[in-house]
Amino acid sequence: MSQEGKKVLLLGASLKPFRYSNIAVKMLTRNGHDVWPLGREAGEIEGNEVKTRLPDWKQVNTVTIYLNPENQKDYYESVFRYNPERIIFNPGTENPEFRSLAQEKGVKVVENCTLEMLEAGIF
Repeated sequence: MSQEGKKVLLLGASLKPFRYSNIAVKMLTRNGHDVWPLGREAGEIEGNEVKTRLPDWKQVNTVTIYLNPENQKDYYESVFRYNPERIIFNPGTENPEFRSLAQEKGVKVVENCTLEMLEAGIF
């Protein structure tokens, strides 16, 4: 079930090292994933440039979300442009509206913690 080496779009990246999104970027990178951290502030997390705009990638395998549901609305259509295989809603980011849109488009929806999934080897 591992997706090592896949493209991961991380919405809600923080430059603060103690934030879960920051830790997730580091763990994803260490596990061999190509990570595109998107945040409010440009910067860098362990060699990954945090961008404030969406990537020009054609496709992503996984979108992992660290934004509250209200802040996710601006990304609904943009995310689907990448034809993701799955969207991970981390704890506190669960969003029934976004989940329904994803399921209608055949995207697998996971409500779980990216960090725990990586630790358990089920990412």
